[in-house]
Amino acid sequence: MELKLAAVFSDKSVLQRGRNIAVFGNGPEGERVEAVIGGKKLGDGEVQESRGSGFVRKGRFEILLSPLEAGVDHTMCVTCGKEEIKRQDIAIGEVWLAGGQSNMEFELQNCTEKEVLNRPANSMIRFYYTQKKAYMDEEFFRSEEKTGWECFGDQGTKYWSAVGYFFGAGLQEMLKVPVGIIGCNWGGTSASAWMPKEAIAGDRELKVYLDTYEAAVAGKTEEEQRREYDEYLVYQAEFDRRAQECYAEDPEMEWSEVLERAGECRWPGPMGCSNPFRPGGLYECMLKRIMPYSLKGFIYYQGESDDHLPALYRKLFTRLIEQWREDWRDDSLPFIFAQLPMHRYKQDPDYKNWCLIREAQSRVGDTIKNTAMTCIIDQGVYNDIHPKRKREVGERMCSQALKLVYGFENVPGAAGPLFEYTEYGEGELILHFKHAEGGFIVKEPEDVKRPGYDKDAYPASGLGFEVAGEDGKYVPAQVKICGDKIRVSAPGLPFPAYARYLWTNYADVAVYGAEGIPLAPFRTDRRDGFQPFNQNKEIQQSMETGSR
Repeated sequence: MELKLAAVFSDKSVLQRGRNIAVFGNGPEGERVEAVIGGKKLGDGEVQESRGSGFVRKGRFEILLSPLEAGVDHTMCVTCGKEEIKRQDIAIGEVWLAGGQSNMEFELQNCTEKEVLNRPANSMIRFYYTQKKAYMDEEFFRSEEKTGWECFGDQGTKYWSAVGYFFGAGLQEMLKVPVGIIGCNWGGTSASAWMPKEAIAGDRELKVYLDTYEAAVAGKTEEEQRREYDEYLVYQAEFDRRAQECYAEDPEMEWSEVLERAGECRWPGPMGCSNPFRPGGLYECMLKRIMPYSLKGFIYYQGESDDHLPALYRKLFTRLIEQWREDWRDDSLPFIFAQLPMHRYKQDPDYKNWCLIREAQSRVGDTIKNTAMTCIIDQGVYNDIHPKRKREVGERMCSQALKLVYGFENVPGAAGPLFEYTEYGEGELILHFKHAEGGFIVKEPEDVKRPGYDKDAYPASGLGFEVAGEDGKYVPAQVKICGDKIRVSAPGLPFPAYARYLWTNYADVAVYGAEGIPLAPFRTDRRDGFQPFNQNKEIQQSMETGSR
């Protein structure tokens, strides 16, 4: 086998400063591989160099080089016997992986703030996209060799993750060092796609993801699975074309009419070895292709495609974080993630399943070390699962990183108000919050809703607060904001037992902390008897058997 570096090591790579640098790839069995990286530091221009070596075992080598300081114009040279690979224009700086599904995947060219594409070229912000292929055949490896890092301003910049870019641009502005973002995301994916099948199979509750997949492919050969999926791709491409024609004619066309005119929508296609949504599929075809590339941490925006099993999401998400940290051999790697924003399709009832996803995300942020939940509840858009405004999301995540990871103090927007505990008063509940030292402000919701938003169905009464007695029957609350506390009550309810806030898939957002970050949704007690709308049997089953 010839010497090959992993595709993520291309010209223009950004390597993590201040940490051991992992260099890996493939080579001839048993042979010694040597690597050297060198160039000038930022600032004083002093020359720095790092060397290391290792042996090829089972066709793969991995070398750990000692840390380097921030710099640009470095070179990397990897040799094995007479073979040599050189990489140019290497930067040493901060590297983050941007994972998740479509709202992390959402491209700069499609976001509201796409005018940033007119900014001057900037080689201090760079991006690598792990190729989006879900089946490892010969074409997979050929096309992977064509992938590579880009600098902001290069031809492919418009395809970058918008959230990833705004996060990286914010870091670069504050840290004054090169920043590299590795995009590893795919729209519509469950967290189970980004974990090894073994991790799913090893858990009694999470195994439902794998059981569902195995039932779908039972009795089918790999060849049959691939053929079915290829046929689906042809059909779905034609369906998408017809659907786009419908929306070009009428952007607000009802989904039922689109289906009537365009035919059956078969997304996400038949399950099988080619389907990117299969459990463990993208872990093998994307994530493993870049691990253990040295990183500072992860940013993550996902959860929409696990709303069919909301009660399992806390466990699933926790296991994903543990897995990624295990794979990068660092149990403390920072993990910054977005809480799902408001969302409801016009044709759907309020299933309230996203309430449970948000609650799971909040609990993960509270209980897993070196994680930070970014509240973006106000960034949702009615009837559109893909909000086009992405600057705010990326910048809020950046603020979290600056505070959690880089030690900046008094970072505006680093943390919004979070529910902490309840004090029982006379005929009222007194709600206490973290990160609410400056009190609260009430804003008029921005007019970002699509035509047809039904205000009567989702009134803003009680600012989104509700209270209930021991029977768990919630009614809109009367609200008094008292500095950093909020008092809630209701007429005819002398002994309120529970309170909740924005416990809905979509509603107006009005309550913010003093720094402009919205109050995150919550309920005061998970024993309030809440059950989501029975969207399907899997939701009901997950509520009955899932971890709470």
